[in-house]
Amino acid sequence: MTNFLIYGSYGYTGRLIADLAVQRGHKPILAGRDEKRLSRQAKTLGLPFRAFDLSNAEALEAALREVDVVLHCAGPFVHTYKPMVTACLHTSTHYVDISGEIPEFEALAALGTEAKAADIMLLPGGGFDVVPSDCLAAHLKARLPSATHLRFSIRSVRSGVSRGTARSAIENMHRQGMIRRDGQLTQVPPAWATRQTDFGRGPVTVVSIGWGDVSSAYYSTGIPNIEAYLAFPSLMRAFLRLSRGLGWLLYTRPVKKLLQAALILMPAGPSPEQRANGFSLMVGEVADEAGARAVSRLRTPEGYSLTAQTAVTIVERILGGDFRPGFQTPSQVYGADFILEFDGVKREDL
Repeated sequence: MTNFLIYGSYGYTGRLIADLAVQRGHKPILAGRDEKRLSRQAKTLGLPFRAFDLSNAEALEAALREVDVVLHCAGPFVHTYKPMVTACLHTSTHYVDISGEIPEFEALAALGTEAKAADIMLLPGGGFDVVPSDCLAAHLKARLPSATHLRFSIRSVRSGVSRGTARSAIENMHRQGMIRRDGQLTQVPPAWATRQTDFGRGPVTVVSIGWGDVSSAYYSTGIPNIEAYLAFPSLMRAFLRLSRGLGWLLYTRPVKKLLQAALILMPAGPSPEQRANGFSLMVGEVADEAGARAVSRLRTPEGYSLTAQTAVTIVERILGGDFRPGFQTPSQVYGADFILEFDGVKREDL
């Protein structure tokens, strides 16, 4: 059935999502800027397509009026969410994306009242960032309702990074030190803090990053203090520390463009073998002012494969009438156990 649109369908993650949608019997409309790439993809999958730039509001709204849901896969989302969400509000089209970008999450949260008036759901973070971690946050909040502090540590094993993810990381690298303190987003230096986290096989060094849950988990749980950490190779940790002094140079538009242009030298994303053999581990910890503490660990399939599964499933839920108007996080609308519906996911309370 043709009842949703995938914008950015020919990108690395967009292709995985479109392929899975077809496997599940859907016939989404493919969309994006590049007509040649869209045409080739649409011919291969036997799907309709629409080629337009997001700056073309008339074409964008015309495409959205054909569907009930848009699954937005074209980042960096800090640049692309606004025209798409504006069009969704005008056309009463549900919005889902695979972003993990804090500024976009905050902007959509501020549009919650408008979304309710339009009777649509705005759900960013429908992929690996932030479905599993958001569900883990909600689970931990249920274990310790008095929690005032939440800390995540994340590790990917035998996987890789897509060009799109890298492009978004470069675009947002001046925001990568974000944490939440007393309910407020707070900028801190890159690699502001370093910790040791045991993911199950001994301590691993992790460094602080601006993971999407610094924004979204606050709305999911109400916990006012949130930090996120990621396991990086030692060379990358050294670069992050170096960027503290060079940020004034690295964060300029010419340098960002140069770094993004260099991405053509890297693979489009993890290979099929990496996706099949890779996995991710998350450890979440909550604590309250009295010193009570709860810790849980989550294992998931490789991140890009999981993103395709969670994003398509969320669209299916919406098409089936399972949605809540307004701004929502995955766990707010589908519950802490939503992530457990997917094969290869295991959650442990430690």
